[in-house]
Amino acid sequence: MTKEASTQHPVHDLIAKRWSPYAFADRAVSNDDLCGVLEAARWAPSSYNEQPWSYIVATKDSPEEFEKVLSCLVEGNQGWAKAAPVLMLGCINTQFKRNGNPNAAAEHDLGLASANLSLEATHRGLSVHQMIGILPSKAKTVFQLPDGVIAKTGLALGYVADPSTLPDGIKERDLAPRERKSLSEFVFTGKWGEASPSVK
Repeated sequence: MTKEASTQHPVHDLIAKRWSPYAFADRAVSNDDLCGVLEAARWAPSSYNEQPWSYIVATKDSPEEFEKVLSCLVEGNQGWAKAAPVLMLGCINTQFKRNGNPNAAAEHDLGLASANLSLEATHRGLSVHQMIGILPSKAKTVFQLPDGVIAKTGLALGYVADPSTLPDGIKERDLAPRERKSLSEFVFTGKWGEASPSVK
């Protein structure tokens, strides 16, 4: 199953085809593919090339490690994410290594890395579902995160499955059409809220 975006303007196929499913198949992700998507994250841009992101990765090949990551998701996400063959936590270092100052771009840069990861996954026939619904304090304890390092997001990686495997409520989300704001709702010129003439 794929849900290609209905775009206002042409974009690359990887962008149109990338989406965040809830239903994941019981099919392992190869180590080559896992390393490939993480390599894509590695090459994301970052402020001062700081690369403030880290990923805690667990696969079902290591059930104990998988359960540790799963336990750091909120209950609502555990219900569907447990089917994915790979779970990750995206973490940030909140301080620049170069001078110890706060890194205000750290979350932004983790987002860029995870976007790269998601597009590479799409290229390889995989899907990623990112989650803000995690338990950062539990992750800090379970994985002994050092001071200044915070778990910010969860990521489920795998192959899309039939949404009929999902419980009601979540199933409807997987089947719903993809929607986005129009360009005129978030691209402004002159003042806030005034749609840019280039996108009208």
